[in-house]
Amino acid sequence: MAKVELKQPVVAEISEAVKDAQSVVLVDYRGLTVEQDTALRKKLREAGVTYKVYKNTMMNFAFKGTDFEALAPYLEGPSAIAISTTDATAPARELADFAKTADKLEIKAGVVEGNVYDAAGMMEIAKIPGRDVLISRLLGSMQSPIANLARVLNQIAEKGGAENCTVAPAEDAAAEAPAAE
Repeated sequence: MAKVELKQPVVAEISEAVKDAQSVVLVDYRGLTVEQDTALRKKLREAGVTYKVYKNTMMNFAFKGTDFEALAPYLEGPSAIAISTTDATAPARELADFAKTADKLEIKAGVVEGNVYDAAGMMEIAKIPGRDVLISRLLGSMQSPIANLARVLNQIAEKGGAENCTVAPAEDAAAEAPAAE
């Protein structure tokens, strides 16, 4: 069997993995212990991130004609790839978090929603909270004014209703207003 025939399934596997990816991050994993690598894989799997080691030439072939083709200059030395189809910031966030305890892990570059970022850019993206956290913050900020209004209305009701309120009722305000001539 020719070498090209052996490589085609691997290239197809990579192409399939990145096809619907929101983000792809390349890392240099040299120097990680087996325990660290196992822990990293487990952490990424729990976050819904696919992590795999491929030959650079295979990734290069798979990236051709895609948004990820811009990663070609970073495909030097040992490379592993982290892919997420659901959370654009998850690979960068999880890898950066893990790199705090495993200093040998080095983020090379990545593509997030079609934009290429170098290592420094990926570290900035790693600071963005996950989708679930952002949604809960949004909902919290939307609920806050409603909760405040409910609290004020409750306090007015506890103090004996609208008669203690300093706002004039609507019909009184209309009577006091000068007539338009």
